[in-house]
Amino acid sequence: MFDSCIYFNTAALSRQLDRIWSKAFKPFDLTPSQAFMLRVTLARPAILQSELAATLNIARATATRTIDTLETRKFLERRSSPKDGRECEIHPTAAAQLLKDRLNQASQDVTAALKAKLGSQEFSSFVTQARIIADKLD
Repeated sequence: MFDSCIYFNTAALSRQLDRIWSKAFKPFDLTPSQAFMLRVTLARPAILQSELAATLNIARATATRTIDTLETRKFLERRSSPKDGRECEIHPTAAAQLLKDRLNQASQDVTAALKAKLGSQEFSSFVTQARIIADKLD
């Protein structure tokens, strides 16, 4: 019935991928959104909140809620930005640093499993095509 519906098929795929990534980050008691945000801040300490939201392709309000949660859990902290007084920088804490390698490994493991299941070329081609489509819809 919905074979040609981009919404239905991408939503179904999104739910499947969410289950896979949720399982990968469950040992850390993090949602996929929280884990990816943490990974970005670990890779780019002092990132501005607007840059973080843009990197993750989420609304600033969504970024704020996720940062709030990670800050409460002592994984992130906000600091005044010398670059832009209207924004704050987001910094990973020492507790987040302790998770860095394990979070990255969990992500690499999921990616490797998906590549093994789908084929490396098909995986890479799909990711590229999904990004192209997303950019065109913006």
